[in-house]
Amino acid sequence: MLTGASLVLPTGTVHDSRLAIDGTQITAEETPHANVVDVRGHWLVPGFVDLHNHGGGGASFTSGTVEDVLTGIHTHRLHGTTTLVASTVTDDMDLLAQRAGLLSELAEQGDIAGIHFEGPFISPCRKGAHSEKLLRDPEPAEVRKLIDAARGTAKMVTLATELPGGLDSVRLLAEHGVIAAIGHTDATYEQTVAAIDAGATVATHLFNAMPQIGHRAPGPITALLEDDRITVELINDGTHLHPAALQLAFHHAGAARVALITDAMDAAGFGDGRYLLGPLEVEVTEGVARLVEGGSIAGSTLTLDRAFQRAVTVDGLPVENVVAAISANPARLLGMYDRIGSLEPGKDADLVVLDHQFALKGVMRRGEWVIDPQLG
Repeated sequence: MLTGASLVLPTGTVHDSRLAIDGTQITAEETPHANVVDVRGHWLVPGFVDLHNHGGGGASFTSGTVEDVLTGIHTHRLHGTTTLVASTVTDDMDLLAQRAGLLSELAEQGDIAGIHFEGPFISPCRKGAHSEKLLRDPEPAEVRKLIDAARGTAKMVTLATELPGGLDSVRLLAEHGVIAAIGHTDATYEQTVAAIDAGATVATHLFNAMPQIGHRAPGPITALLEDDRITVELINDGTHLHPAALQLAFHHAGAARVALITDAMDAAGFGDGRYLLGPLEVEVTEGVARLVEGGSIAGSTLTLDRAFQRAVTVDGLPVENVVAAISANPARLLGMYDRIGSLEPGKDADLVVLDHQFALKGVMRRGEWVIDPQLG
């Protein structure tokens, strides 16, 4: 029994609350002789859900062993992310298929929520930290290879939908229940609208790796913000986005259509140094990751507890809106809102304890403390 906190529910915030947990789940019934944990003066929010994450703790989801991937998962759990999707980067198709096989086993075990393929089906004009020589058009047969390799655990594929085969691949993904995400794209406004009509539902890290808004050429950002069918990913680390851009997205899309992500790479929760992101070398300096060759931003070192704290204390967003963007909305996109994304009876006991300054103090996943707020 967790008592005394400000508890953020879908209906609003309840102060001086009581939250009962029985085994792995939240329950409506208060169990006699329950272990009572006093979290007065703190916030209780749902466990964070990260749709877009390449690694952490010095370990990569894009390469390495099962143990490496588990290290990255645990690192992000220590920062409040109780559910994450493991993201790949552009690589040789056979290597991506092998990677999908390894990650699918972890998804089947429940360690990750599924796989996100970011690349190779992206625009060379907006490649960011992806190897240009390994890029290819999103032909449906090629996209299907990766879906099949994931054995039912593929959750999202990022595409430059203006490329040959792009719209047909969006339709293919929609038919298979996989999220088609528009990103690393050089599409026009009109081409983006066509992709949304074909079934795309997510904008991969909105504003980044796509044409900017022009008054005569509004580009993809305008189309993605204005359409209620699209959820927009935002990287709130202070590097990828100016605070005004974040506010613009929340204002035009509304809190119900924003998903805060990390786009984290190996250095998240680990430190500065040199790393590999897929086949490319990355230098991390003062927490900012950039390609050694060319200097493009190469993912982030963000963790979702920092994204949450920044959203409230720097950007001035209401706590309830941040909870929606960091838990409920991504849970709905993944088709998992019946189990996670809010602190309601019958759902998994995934939660985060934050102090009055929104610093992380406790993490519970499926009824077990990852970080016990009483012990630190």
